[in-house]
Amino acid sequence: MSELERESERQGREILRLALQAHIDARGDGDLGEVIVVADEQGRPVRLTHKRLHTRPLVTLFGEVRVTRMGYGARGREAIHPLDAQLRLPGRLWSYECQRRLIRAVVCGPFDEAIALVAEMTGTTIPKRSAEQLVQDAAVDFDTFYCGRARDAIGPADGEILVGAIDCKGIPMVKPDGAQRVVRRTKGEKANKKKMATVAAVHSQPPIIRTPKEVIDSLFGTDPAAERPKRPKPTRKRVWASLTAGKDGFINDVKAEMGRRDPEHERTWVIVTDGERALQRRVIASFENVTLVLDLLHVLDKLWKVGHVLHREGSPEAETFVRQRTERILCGMVGQVVKGLRQTVTKRRLTGAKAKTIHGACDYLYANRERMRYDEYLRNGWPIASGTVEGACKNLIRDRFERSGMRWTQQTAEALLKLRAAHLSSDLQDYWEHHVQADQQRLYRQPLGAPPPSS
Repeated sequence: MSELERESERQGREILRLALQAHIDARGDGDLGEVIVVADEQGRPVRLTHKRLHTRPLVTLFGEVRVTRMGYGARGREAIHPLDAQLRLPGRLWSYECQRRLIRAVVCGPFDEAIALVAEMTGTTIPKRSAEQLVQDAAVDFDTFYCGRARDAIGPADGEILVGAIDCKGIPMVKPDGAQRVVRRTKGEKANKKKMATVAAVHSQPPIIRTPKEVIDSLFGTDPAAERPKRPKPTRKRVWASLTAGKDGFINDVKAEMGRRDPEHERTWVIVTDGERALQRRVIASFENVTLVLDLLHVLDKLWKVGHVLHREGSPEAETFVRQRTERILCGMVGQVVKGLRQTVTKRRLTGAKAKTIHGACDYLYANRERMRYDEYLRNGWPIASGTVEGACKNLIRDRFERSGMRWTQQTAEALLKLRAAHLSSDLQDYWEHHVQADQQRLYRQPLGAPPPSS
């Protein structure tokens, strides 16, 4: 039965290929007369008088078809084929539908698996190098797509706040040409270099007012899950990342996205970041009337390191220590926590690595105290953790770019970041339609018509 199914599928695909070929043949060759007039790069009319039939292959879901069409040219100019524009043919060998299915598979899994999946579904095999080039081509309209979206489709609803979050995540890169082979790595040296991608998430959400105790219960699992109220999910969420955009340019992109959603700044804007000072300075320099919040999860990371210095890792005492300090920080007592930790170093006469860890945590908390007014943030219902961007780092980058053995060139990684971001933002289908329309405009110049008859 399995063989019968496969053979029926193959024969059915061949019947559909023949039907598609017949349809193309029935459309004619696109002959528009002896002469056509088109506009050149400066908008001036150009007469194309050289006619010749050309045939091009097109690989479709059902197999390869041939398109014979009339070409119009002139000395020193590339021929124009009106039928290509009528049929909305792509510039490359593979049809737009083949490309779309490849892109959908590539954003979710490795290239080899995506190529095999498309081949099994359609009978069309796309070479890996060609697949990588198709991915790069498919991402060229990413910025124009998001810049052109209407505010009504993405703006926050009444009563919602606008939240942005920015973080960084490394992507393993291929070694540059000419790199020296290392016989033995030094201590701490990584096998492969990573390049940092800047990651952002922007979404709307209603204010969620909570108490410090509710946050503590949620973080440390001290309340039964059944008693936790359901929190509203973020709406109109967009995530994206870039390897090539500088941090200043990327932060300006985040500002532009939030500005498109709320051009009059009628809502409350909140930006959640980690403790990287350079990133915070850039955000402060770029944004006005925005509340900058230090991600509570990064604070917890520092507290856990201190807890494991003072208590055995995994012990109840370590958890109690961290929980108590977290609750004080959530109540607005950052200064008291820092003072208590420094006194602990003195009273216990800690030195060396232990003292260094605690002093480092104290410096971190004190430097970021102005962005740790969590008691105020909780009363206002604002977010205190960058769950959306942390999820973006995982779903956008780690799950796709950091699988075993994966190494990336900058061009392919940047293109795939954009396409996967559109996929995770539920915009991939809309983006693809926009890309096809933009690609057609780049490929084809519409004839201005036939020349006027001579008198």
